[in-house]
Amino acid sequence: MTNAEAMQPYQRIVNDIRNQIASGHLQAGAQIPGIKALAEKYQVAAGTVQRALTELRTLGLIYSHQGRGSFVSEEAAGKTDSTINRIRHLEEQVEALTARLDRLEQGSE
Repeated sequence: MTNAEAMQPYQRIVNDIRNQIASGHLQAGAQIPGIKALAEKYQVAAGTVQRALTELRTLGLIYSHQGRGSFVSEEAAGKTDSTINRIRHLEEQVEALTARLDRLEQGSE
C-alpha cells in the first residue's frame, strides 16, 4: 500500500491544495473551487470536501466567506515557504547523516 493509498480522502484534498499553494498555482486571495466542484474532482462526498476545507482553515491556509466561497489566505504563502525551508533543511541533515553513516560502515571515520 502506497502512502497516498493509506491517506484518508479528505487528507488527499488537503495535501493537493497545500501543494498548489506551495507551488504558486494558488496565490494569496485566489478562490478555491466550490464544494460541489471539489467533490466531483476528487470523487468524494460533499462532507469529505467540507472536512478538508475545515482542516485547511485550521491550518490557516484558507479563509471562507459565507455565500462567497473559500480563498487562499495571505499567510498561506509564508507558512508554506517556511515549511518548505524546514523540509529542505531536514533533507540536508539526512544527506549528511547518510554520508557519515556510509563512512562509518566503511571504517574510514
